[in-house]
Amino acid sequence: MQNIVQEINQNKKRPWNLGKLVGQKSPLTPQQVWAIRVRLQLADHKRDLALFNLALD
Repeated sequence: MQNIVQEINQNKKRPWNLGKLVGQKSPLTPQQVWAIRVRLQLADHKRDLALFNLALD
């Protein structure tokens, strides 16, 4: 019985987010949105630009 308890305690993993700030991120500013759009347009990534625009709607 004691061996089982020791095995259970040894198998516990450290949480991935221990000590990290988690939660909601701040929204993108209009300047950041336009910067992303311009870079996608210049790189001619039409599909990515369309998906980005859909995500903002």
